[in-house]
Amino acid sequence: MKSIFKTCAISLFVLSTSACSHFGITSEQPKPEKSCAGTTDLPGSLKAQFVAIEDSTLLQATLGEPEKGKLCQGQVYQSKPDSQVTVYRAWNSTNPNSRFGNWWAFNLPRGKIAQYREDYEICYQWSPLDKMVACTLKANAKVVVGNGQSAFCSDYLTYPVSAAQQVYLDNAKDMVLDCKEYDGVMSWHMIQ
Repeated sequence: MKSIFKTCAISLFVLSTSACSHFGITSEQPKPEKSCAGTTDLPGSLKAQFVAIEDSTLLQATLGEPEKGKLCQGQVYQSKPDSQVTVYRAWNSTNPNSRFGNWWAFNLPRGKIAQYREDYEICYQWSPLDKMVACTLKANAKVVVGNGQSAFCSDYLTYPVSAAQQVYLDNAKDMVLDCKEYDGVMSWHMIQ
């Protein structure tokens, strides 16, 4: 009698697992892999200003795990001797050391601050983004150009990966010149 129950139990288990797998249900569903968005290729106007190079140590320093910020993917470039490239950094006036932080952009910050935060994965607790500096990148400067990794800011806010290109400068203060500083000002637009 025990063997009949044992045989029935084994048969039911085999039937249930094969039926579940037939419908794509298993006890351990693989987590969907989140891929990077965007490209590390330079925009048309910047292609003539840089040359792609290999520097695996610098590249690895910029790549982050999901929800930890940094870059999802990147490419190391070196500015050419005759290049004239402007880079922009929105920063935190309450921390003067953040003026020459690592994360920059090729594009002047414009539009809604909330959208800028999402594009560049900048959590509100990291910076109020109330200052901006625009500088010229020095010749022969090594940078990493890539797309943002997702960033967990709080239980209420996680930014997804982003296609917006970020520019990583390992030692920004020594890599830029002719800097101009700007203050953030309140500007309210009526919602239509």
